[in-house]
Amino acid sequence: MNSPAQEPAAATASSSLEAVVDVPEPQRAKRRGPGRNLPAAIAVGGVLVVVLLVSVLVVPQAFPVVAAIAMVGAVLELTRALSSGGLEVPPVPLLVGVIGMVVSTVVFGAEGLLLSTAAAVSVLILWRVTESMGLTALRDVAGGVLALAWVPFLGCFLLLLMQQDQGPVLVLLAVLGPVGNDVGGYIAGVLFGRHPMAPSISPKKSWEGFAGSLVLGTATVTAVATLALGLPWWTGVTLGAVLVVVATCGDLSESLLKRDLGIKDMGHLLPGHGGVLDRIDSILLAAPTTYVMLEVLLP
Repeated sequence: MNSPAQEPAAATASSSLEAVVDVPEPQRAKRRGPGRNLPAAIAVGGVLVVVLLVSVLVVPQAFPVVAAIAMVGAVLELTRALSSGGLEVPPVPLLVGVIGMVVSTVVFGAEGLLLSTAAAVSVLILWRVTESMGLTALRDVAGGVLALAWVPFLGCFLLLLMQQDQGPVLVLLAVLGPVGNDVGGYIAGVLFGRHPMAPSISPKKSWEGFAGSLVLGTATVTAVATLALGLPWWTGVTLGAVLVVVATCGDLSESLLKRDLGIKDMGHLLPGHGGVLDRIDSILLAAPTTYVMLEVLLP
């Protein structure tokens, strides 16, 4: 039986515990801090930006190699993640498919990408079916098709942009939009985040962060479109707003997959960022969106 002196202490402890439990998730996240190794994230991000600029502007012949390396790393991470969910996706046909799709896109353009994608899917099916048949084989093939469609197929649109007039600037347009989306969302979310956007998928994403993404992402794309490409301002604003929405959907889609698989990051290759796929998930959707939007806005 508690003494009178112990009862106030117990009540205080109980009220403190209730206060902690009742704190909304965005406020708890803010008190915990940004949740990542910020110095490492900045350093790695700087290195990635340098590699991108050199491969796009200085040595454009190296850009397909850089893109292929990134896509190979992302596919390997995805196959390992899917294996944690019980899918045994064979990595060899996927990696061969990535290289074949990159080479075909560089040499033959959009037609080469379509044909090589169909060939990669066919090889994947034959490879997996020769190992075993049944429902598990069907699930593994579906996971492999997801990997091919998500990473190399969408990623090769960067190569298609590179082949157009002022291709290097178009690639930067497709990449800097998601970068502005991530940076603006991170800063605004840490400083002002109060209202969760999709708490069941990504608890740290807030509507305030999305507003920051919309401002910085749209401003970045508009600046590149008007200053480097000479496009009308409304084109930059329209493209920037669409890219921010698409990039956010890409982030949420990967977060949903990771939550379903029970993992935090796709990999650990990039300190402060996670894996390669964690870094390029929004770019993979932004690349074909940029390609199609430019065809629609500027036929």
